[in-house]
Amino acid sequence: MKTSINFGLVYIPVVLSISAKVEEISFNQLDKKTNSRVRYIKTCEDCNGKKVEQSDIVKAYQYKKDNYVVFSEEDFDKLKTDADKTIRIDSFVNLDEIDPVYYDKHYYVESDGNDKGYSLLLHLLESENKVAVAKSMIGSKEKIIALRVKDGNMLLSTLFFEHEIQGNKAKEVKNKPSSQELELGKQLLQSMSAAFEPEKFKDEYAERVKAAIELKIEGKELEEPAAAQGGKIIDLMEALTQSIKNDNKTDKPRAKKAVTKPKTDATAHRKSTVRPRGVAVRAKARRA
Repeated sequence: MKTSINFGLVYIPVVLSISAKVEEISFNQLDKKTNSRVRYIKTCEDCNGKKVEQSDIVKAYQYKKDNYVVFSEEDFDKLKTDADKTIRIDSFVNLDEIDPVYYDKHYYVESDGNDKGYSLLLHLLESENKVAVAKSMIGSKEKIIALRVKDGNMLLSTLFFEHEIQGNKAKEVKNKPSSQELELGKQLLQSMSAAFEPEKFKDEYAERVKAAIELKIEGKELEEPAAAQGGKIIDLMEALTQSIKNDNKTDKPRAKKAVTKPKTDATAHRKSTVRPRGVAVRAKARRA
């Protein structure tokens, strides 16, 4: 996606590319009796079920029951001003001033012409440890924008507007932990403290699904894994004490504070094999 950053009177053309993508295993829907694909056909409500092609569909707003105003793509374009089409920096703030609840999507920002202006903004954000806050159209929606630098890469994050943040409906916590519970809790927290290492977290469920697909293809049935041993500890003090004992038994290294560099698409999204090692899916031959 091409756009531009306005830094005072400095014009910086840039290209945005997504920083992450959701990887999902795609399933089709079938009729359970015939195993035939289920299709979704768009029809006109007042046209006796006539199929409507995508090119014949327009957007409309229902202002009262069965009454609509129609908007074309040209109408939406007319509503966009020149300011909407650029990322005009409004202010510079400290990173910790933005609550993470406001963050939505993230993009990498690359220079698309004015390398000197891009380099200046990148180095200013990095050296001053600031976030540039702006507002612009991203796609078809106006968004608050945060520009920041991480390990030499400029990142753009879209933020939710204040009115989009939902209030917490949870009841206020009135119970206060005792001094003993706090002390044990701090011990457990300290024993479990480590640097954030995103590479150690794997989507194990997705791997089991892939292995299960292969087993199904081979005509084998799946068995449920063995139930986990042990019950829940209800008493908080007992749970804390036992947790500390269990954590001390594990010989796991505690990583020093480290900066995790964002991975490129080439390294962050390696293709996984159909049947990865260590996947706990058991099978038995289907009975004839």
